[in-house]
Amino acid sequence: MSRDSHFQADAILRGAMACLPLLPSTIIFGAVLGVLATQRGLTLGELLLMSLTVFAGSAQFVSVDLWRETIPTATIIIATAVINLRYVLIGASLRPVFRGRPLWVKIAGIHLVADENWAVTMSQPDIANPGFLLGGGLFLGVVWATGNIAGYILGGGIPDPQIYALDFAFTAIFAALTVGMWKGRIDLLPWVAAAIGSIIGHYLLPGKWSVLAGAASGVLVSALTWPGNTTAPDAKPARQGAQNDRI
Repeated sequence: MSRDSHFQADAILRGAMACLPLLPSTIIFGAVLGVLATQRGLTLGELLLMSLTVFAGSAQFVSVDLWRETIPTATIIIATAVINLRYVLIGASLRPVFRGRPLWVKIAGIHLVADENWAVTMSQPDIANPGFLLGGGLFLGVVWATGNIAGYILGGGIPDPQIYALDFAFTAIFAALTVGMWKGRIDLLPWVAAAIGSIIGHYLLPGKWSVLAGAASGVLVSALTWPGNTTAPDAKPARQGAQNDRI
């Protein structure tokens, strides 16, 4: 593929079409954020500006949930930074896409990276194509904003969202996401640690710092119990090697 044109029209179109199956879930997820934004008193312009500049669904949910008349800026920054740490690894995995390209191409492409279009891009046989990645990001961005608008209009027409349990939407969304992340028994200890840390933080820490307490507890236990940290697996190959030498 020629590198003269960094964002080729056909690649952008293919990237958008590849993300088409994600339309229903993205627009529903965006609509829930729109409903929550009305509860927190954000204007539609503020919500759309956030979606344009941040474009990170989980981080936006956390930010909107923490939004108050007196905005806890430090808490929002730290909480969203923790949630978005995964983009460090995602960005590193996209080196083949942006290798040798100018900085403006990297900035334009990486800004519209979401978990979904990243996964679709990485599944392609030839991933060295920033146009494909950008096309998926543009598609998801438009769908996300459309969902925001629909949810905002819907939320504005509901006088008391608690009657319909819409105030629980934030918790329900993340509960559903959590179920999808379960990998088996290896996650049990970190999840229990995160739950205990959150409960303790809820009673001992102000505001939403319990979220960070739970996250820190889960990460710490995960790091300490990760199978790669044990030396036991190395012992067996070593013994086998010694036996082979004797034979």
